[in-house]
Amino acid sequence: MTEPNYLECNNGRRIAYHQTAGKAPGVVFLGGFKSDMEGTKALYLEDWARAQGRAFLRLDYSGHGQSSGAFEEGSIGDWAADARAVIEARCTGKQVLVGSSMGGWISLILAGEIPDKLAGIVGIAAAPDFTEDGMWAGFSDRQKQELAEKGRIALPSEYGEPYIITSKLIEDGRRHLVLRPPLDLPFPARFLQGTEDRDVELSVALRLLAHAQGKDICLTLVKGADHRFSTPACLKLIAESISDVLGGGSGAS
Repeated sequence: MTEPNYLECNNGRRIAYHQTAGKAPGVVFLGGFKSDMEGTKALYLEDWARAQGRAFLRLDYSGHGQSSGAFEEGSIGDWAADARAVIEARCTGKQVLVGSSMGGWISLILAGEIPDKLAGIVGIAAAPDFTEDGMWAGFSDRQKQELAEKGRIALPSEYGEPYIITSKLIEDGRRHLVLRPPLDLPFPARFLQGTEDRDVELSVALRLLAHAQGKDICLTLVKGADHRFSTPACLKLIAESISDVLGGGSGAS
């Protein structure tokens, strides 16, 4: 594993990233909740972009991977700000954001904040508003009371240690919801969803498709694919979707 570069942010956070030089528009991979930039999809797309001569960047949000900070201290707004800081400081020209799970939500937040910087979006099992619609809506009365009293609860995870969910995460998530206010995507957007995803239900992808506004938005369902979306066929589909966006999408002449 090669050592990452770091961006020293004005807020004191130190964000780790790997960047490959190449032509624009570049590709930026945004990972999921408590994941890091060393995952299968990130590394596959880095190799793919290098073979294409395409600029590429992957990063760790604060409290994730090799970046500074504790995971429990972070929130959606913090992690979106981390991604935006690196994109604005290190990326030249427009970018295609490839967001996996929570990274899909962050991509949609950035679509509203820096639309002129984006050439398109590819969402992989995108999980917009999951702190409200997935976590809070699913909490029992006892869990909600514990969160109010202690400021945190622990949720079991299939991917390792329990997730520590804080009241800050829930409250900040409410300030960054994208499925309630208008969601304008003025560039090609491709959303990929597996039918066997147990973390993000198919209804989320359908709701996002119905809610987003834009001239070139497509949802592709992959029968049998799970949340990881990392089989060879799934990885190939991600790369093809990026190529479609880079080519101007279905609206290209």
